[in-house]
Amino acid sequence: MARYTGPVCRLCRREGEKLFLKGSRCLTPKCSVERRGYPPGQHGRENQFRRGRASDYLLQLREKQKARRIYGVLERQFSRYFERASRQSGLTGYNLLAILERRLDNVVYRLGLADSRAQARQLVQHGHIVLNGRKTNIPSALVAPGDVVSVRKESTRRIYFKDLRQNIDDRRVPRWLTVDAANLSGRVLHGPAREDIDISLNEQLIVEYYSR
Repeated sequence: MARYTGPVCRLCRREGEKLFLKGSRCLTPKCSVERRGYPPGQHGRENQFRRGRASDYLLQLREKQKARRIYGVLERQFSRYFERASRQSGLTGYNLLAILERRLDNVVYRLGLADSRAQARQLVQHGHIVLNGRKTNIPSALVAPGDVVSVRKESTRRIYFKDLRQNIDDRRVPRWLTVDAANLSGRVLHGPAREDIDISLNEQLIVEYYSR
């Protein structure tokens, strides 16, 4: 399966803000956005002082790219998500974000079982996560209300998961999920509301990008 394997700090610098692609490292002074707050590349430092108004297309493109990079989705899959969201009733932008939030790797991250979405994706792909009692290695699987996500019993003996029991902070878990730290599991209560998605995204710009 194709995926981005380059330096993820470069993606944050390109968007000009922290996308929290490296988890807790993004909260430390080692974060690249803190140390080099200008776009990557040979002329990145010069381009940060360029004057002029950004075009509507540029704003739409950057918002779409930011959403893709936050959730770790490639272009073809992201466009399929948009097509699916546009066929649903309601606001297309919100429908798109709700689909992205319901991805299994994102739910694992939201439950606090991983420090970043990239780490959550790796846990799923390596078979450490169980969905409704069945092991799954598909990070893009979409959860539904009532689904139970948990760590595989055999994996709980690993040092990482033993330490995780002490570090899960259920206060960070969004309202549409509930977590059981003792059993390293969580349940989907309902679909995510827009106010539950704490990401600085203007989804309307993404809708405008695909509506050109």
